[in-house]
Amino acid sequence: MSGIRMSPARGSQLTEEQRQEIFEAFSLFDMNNDGYLDYHELKVAMRALGFDLSKREVLDLIDKHDNDRRRQIKYDDFFQEMGERMLKRDPVEEIKRAFQLFDKNGDKKITVQDLREVAQELGENLTMEECHAMIDEFDMDDDGAINEEEFISICMDN
Repeated sequence: MSGIRMSPARGSQLTEEQRQEIFEAFSLFDMNNDGYLDYHELKVAMRALGFDLSKREVLDLIDKHDNDRRRQIKYDDFFQEMGERMLKRDPVEEIKRAFQLFDKNGDKKITVQDLREVAQELGENLTMEECHAMIDEFDMDDDGAINEEEFISICMDN
């Protein structure tokens, strides 16, 4: 994908991390490295960025940018669309989505075990004592776990 460049006008409001995230999603799912995403590649790339669109919405997005009738979207258009969507994201909703990744059993709490499992998935080898210390640090209601409100508070303070 050597011909890919990032659209400067839209991209200027994005962080470098967001720009890289868009680039990586496109690169990862451009299976044949032709600089375009077809319907299936686009749907999966968008889902990887946290956008779960219906079939109709994905097709409409392709139609919006399909000037050469390839039924695909090129990188510049993907970057523009994903950048705009990222800038419109509600940070609290993003934090809630992250909370769900930690809440392994869906009980609306991040327990020591949940934290340890996520750490292991990320290649971090935390001891139970370290996990307990992390939970204790931010557990405002002393129930031994982090609820969604506490998690939002932690993330918004940083």
